Amino acid sequence: MGYHPPKKMANLAVEAGKTKAELPLQSMLLLGFLGGAFIAIGYLLAIRVTGNLPEDWGSFGTFLGAAVFPLGLILVVVAGAELLTGNMVAVTIACLAKKVRVHKLLANWFWITVSNFIGALFVAYVFGHLVGLTETDPYLTKTIATAEHKLEENFWQCFFSGIGCNWLVGLAVWLSYGSEDISGKILAIWFPIMGFVAIGFQHVIANMFIIPAAIFAGHGNWMDYFQNFIPVFLGNAVGGSLFVAMIYWIAYLKADSPTLSNKKATYKA
Repeated sequence: MGYHPPKKMANLAVEAGKTKAELPLQSMLLLGFLGGAFIAIGYLLAIRVTGNLPEDWGSFGTFLGAAVFPLGLILVVVAGAELLTGNMVAVTIACLAKKVRVHKLLANWFWITVSNFIGALFVAYVFGHLVGLTETDPYLTKTIATAEHKLEENFWQCFFSGIGCNWLVGLAVWLSYGSEDISGKILAIWFPIMGFVAIGFQHVIANMFIIPAAIFAGHGNWMDYFQNFIPVFLGNAVGGSLFVAMIYWIAYLKADSPTLSNKKATYKA
């Protein structure tokens, strides 16, 4: 099983971020749709696995849901898709390394957010509402309870929960760069994603599925959703961009960047 050390992973993340930022808009939108749909399918799987479990199973039931949820990110990384929370790491470190301009980063985040939302909404409406996979008991009860728990948290709870979430999701993506084969990537992804779900952190793309699924079932409203979206988005951005991308850029890559004086000397030469 091939393994890249952390500094090599940092360089691979930079190249991945550069590639993501340079995708044509059509590819960005299609792959973003898949990214949102894949995460939603992982969440739908968790709902279907845990919705009928006895209450006295307690946190073990939570673990079972967390154990299957990583399907979403495994599909994103291995099959190929674009996911906002992963791009908050890869595109950011590429920007810090001067491989991507800020406006390209912002454009990437915007279009991937939009396309992730469409993909997650598609799964919530078609599979959750039309097929009824989240609207028949006991799965309806589980869907509503999960969505309500997320909506009950205040702005700062959502924000800091978002930081914790994308610290782990960002690390899952980061660790995937450390492996050269599919089995290694799956293992690298599984543990951090299982961890964030079991802990109960909030993920902006996962919420694009679970909260609309409850809304389609007649519980909650879109104003509630957007009041959750803003702090979770900001928290995820901080978790991925600062706690993963910036820290590893400073630790492994900043010292290798040419200084201003070196740049001037090169220019004069």
